[in-house]
Amino acid sequence: MDNIEGNIEIIEGDITKVQADAIVNAANSSLLGGGGVDGAIHRAGGASILLECKRIVAKQGACPTGKAVITTAGNLPAKFVIHTVGPIWSGGHQNEAHNLASCYRNSLHLAARNNCRTIAFPNISTGIYRYPKAEAATIALEITREFLANNDQIEKVYFVCFEEENAQIMRQLLRGRC
Repeated sequence: MDNIEGNIEIIEGDITKVQADAIVNAANSSLLGGGGVDGAIHRAGGASILLECKRIVAKQGACPTGKAVITTAGNLPAKFVIHTVGPIWSGGHQNEAHNLASCYRNSLHLAARNNCRTIAFPNISTGIYRYPKAEAATIALEITREFLANNDQIEKVYFVCFEEENAQIMRQLLRGRC
């Protein structure tokens, strides 16, 4: 892939409306739904997502920070939902950067293993988990660029920003202005 940047697109909007093979859920470790992106995905996707999440938790326990699991997308326009647990910001001294990078890396690998060509990410951990937005965006783009340079399974990565501020930060970083 010569034009890696052409494979990354920033969208301002609602991730539950995005047509992609997989959308990523910024989940909590219980995988049972919550607020923000997690709650929106569970509400829009319907009961089948929650049922599969319960099966996963019954089999393996809670999902650790940085890890990812995959379920059906239920009523969503995607094929799959990849649930990943982002780190809670604690000043940057609790392995937050490593764990956030793992969220993106593990989600991308899981999508590729499930024959996904397109994947849509929210801004993981930048809401209630308070991760600084510019730092989170830098990690998201770095891991995505690294993955796309070494893997041709994924053809398009969407970053779906619910807030204009996140979208602006992502666009500036993508253009190399931050």
